[in-house]
Amino acid sequence: MPVATEFTPVSALIGGTLIGTSALILLFFIGRIAGISGIVGNLITARGSDFVWRLTFTLGLIAGAGAWLYLGPQESQTIQIESNMPLMLLAGLIVGAGTRLGKGCTSGHGVCGIGRVSPRSLTATVVFMSVAGMTVFFVRHVLGGGA
Repeated sequence: MPVATEFTPVSALIGGTLIGTSALILLFFIGRIAGISGIVGNLITARGSDFVWRLTFTLGLIAGAGAWLYLGPQESQTIQIESNMPLMLLAGLIVGAGTRLGKGCTSGHGVCGIGRVSPRSLTATVVFMSVAGMTVFFVRHVLGGGA
């Protein structure tokens, strides 16, 4: 099974191109930023055509992951989770709170915001990437957890 830290430039280029293209399509045809936390976070309260595009986008994310599991290499169909579930749930809640506090996530700020040369998005991306790096260092090297 491939290790998540392997350098895979071809698949990274393809994936990045698909993400960028989908963000451009959403911006060009609907005039909206492809920030996942905002799209999914406002799905429940959306009405009419706003609900339709948000739901379609969200279902496309799920379908894309499903297609990769079904059509991708055999190794991609085996998922091993080495952390405990309560810790993962807590981490997910903290990340969700951070996206609300920062008014966006990696896709909104990191992909779309930096592409639009937004100073706020550049600042947000530098902050959350720095905090992510420090968190990994702290958990793996100070607490001794992780692989």
